[in-house]
Amino acid sequence: MLVSYSPRYYADIGDGHVFPIRKFKLVRDCLLREGTLSPENLVEPQPAAVEDLLLAHTQDYVTRLRAGALTPREVRRLGLPWSKALVRRSLLATAGTINAARWALRDGVGSNLAGGTHHAFPDHGEGFCVFNDVAVAVRVLRRDGNAKRAAIVDLDVHQGNGTAAIFEGDPEVFTFSMHGAKNYPLFKQHSTLDVELADGTRDEEYLLRLAEHLPRVFELEPDIVFYLGGADPFEGDKLGRLALSIEGLRARDEFVLRACRAGGVPVATVMSGGYAADTNDTVEIHCNTIRAAREIFDGVRAPAPHTRSAAS
Repeated sequence: MLVSYSPRYYADIGDGHVFPIRKFKLVRDCLLREGTLSPENLVEPQPAAVEDLLLAHTQDYVTRLRAGALTPREVRRLGLPWSKALVRRSLLATAGTINAARWALRDGVGSNLAGGTHHAFPDHGEGFCVFNDVAVAVRVLRRDGNAKRAAIVDLDVHQGNGTAAIFEGDPEVFTFSMHGAKNYPLFKQHSTLDVELADGTRDEEYLLRLAEHLPRVFELEPDIVFYLGGADPFEGDKLGRLALSIEGLRARDEFVLRACRAGGVPVATVMSGGYAADTNDTVEIHCNTIRAAREIFDGVRAPAPHTRSAAS
């Protein structure tokens, strides 16, 4: 199993920012320390090519973003301060997802220790999302003849509004978003399948809803699944409003990944959001996705999920 990671996934966005941008390194360090990954599993991407970005984004947006020419309103909407390092990390993370998708098609599974920036639209970024890495990767695979049909399983707590808008009306891309009904974004887009959850939804109901709806994804007979295993449905997440435990989120990951394995569908995993009051919880949840992938696809026994909760 190959995994995309770069130390340049980091950019200085200010110490008080709600987005825990150091989580990418912390997840990498934890997985290496415990032996779930070895250095040989990690591959550093090169920045995504502009021609790849333009498969999902407008020339105007890409040009002005790279040049630091966004308006103050656009920067506020993005929610991150512009810098050359932010542009660099966004290009690297997008390339990391493209690479993960290519590895998935070859090996059955591939991962990016970043990505899942599903709020980015063709002509703007928002919600801490600069480029829509999964949308770019889908279009790259289709352009290059590597895949025709793709499914996106988005289990971040926030609807993947940018992804839904990019692929609305595309019969060969199935977008499935299971998210908080009353959470950001205020105005939802139309995914192929949207499943809205009430505030306070817990493990049992969440997993029942997932089991009920996930089979529809495979009716498309996708050539690849992109899995956004967001950490923000966690009960201790500052922006989540749901109430899943770490154990419940690990069960979620295993359910999705086992369904892909059983159906013979390659899967690329990306991290998406996570804003726990204790960043260690966010890191643990993201690590569990990689642990589950290693165990299910490579037979590597991963550590048992921790039992810490929001109150611990």
